[in-house]
Amino acid sequence: MSKSVRRDPVQWLKYVVLLFASFIVLFPPYVVVVNAFKQGNEGNDPFALPHSFLNFDNFRVVIERTHLWHSFGNTVYIIALSLIGNVVLGTMMAYCLGRLEFKGKKLVLGAFLFATIVPTITTQVVVFSVIKWMGLYNSLYAPVILFIGADVIQIYIYLQFIRNIPYELDESAMMDGASLFRIYRSVIFPLLGPATATLIILKTINIYNELYIPFLYMPKTSLAVVSTSIMRFASNNQAEWGYICAIILLIMIPTVVLYLFLQRYIFSGVTNGAVKG
Repeated sequence: MSKSVRRDPVQWLKYVVLLFASFIVLFPPYVVVVNAFKQGNEGNDPFALPHSFLNFDNFRVVIERTHLWHSFGNTVYIIALSLIGNVVLGTMMAYCLGRLEFKGKKLVLGAFLFATIVPTITTQVVVFSVIKWMGLYNSLYAPVILFIGADVIQIYIYLQFIRNIPYELDESAMMDGASLFRIYRSVIFPLLGPATATLIILKTINIYNELYIPFLYMPKTSLAVVSTSIMRFASNNQAEWGYICAIILLIMIPTVVLYLFLQRYIFSGVTNGAVKG
């Protein structure tokens, strides 16, 4: 049977497709890595290996020119505040919608669902006017407000988990005299750890890669984040492949590290959220 499997053309086709897919996925990072370490006199072949992987001049130059550490600081500040708001707002809203019965509950859920399907670009005129009216234009808090309030994905992530938490835990806590807030804080919130980890990495990568909102609401140079920094640097150094690849590689590192540390929580969150109670 093993020989027939090895000779099966369908199996060979699967391997060929997998190899091709791996090549498509790995080829762009390969080009970025090899060109990030090249000097300007190493030729025009973007696919050739550099003379040395110990050449860090490109990284030094882009850090000095773009003030990348300052951009990283702005990005981390926005991400931290946005995640706190998303976790607190998401868990509270999901707790109310998943555990409490009240009039208009279906209407609220429908409104959240409708908000997810409305293209963001169609509301930018109104949103921009509101941000200016609030006095948040050209400040780090404009994207924070938008990342917390304009994206309701955290509510649906937490709802999937809360529906799988036995309601008997709430009843036991009520019999001990716990209030609704105490149940949320001491019973529900700790059990939402996998969902929180899933939300953190999804929102972090989304905010980290976001270009449109920071570019529109924070045009001031001192408020640059990593996405706007690389855009401005690339537009001024279009012919400098080494510099562009170096800054791309520097910006890629945090997301890769974050994923490696939290991947087990993500896989746990996805599988747990898919289980129906």
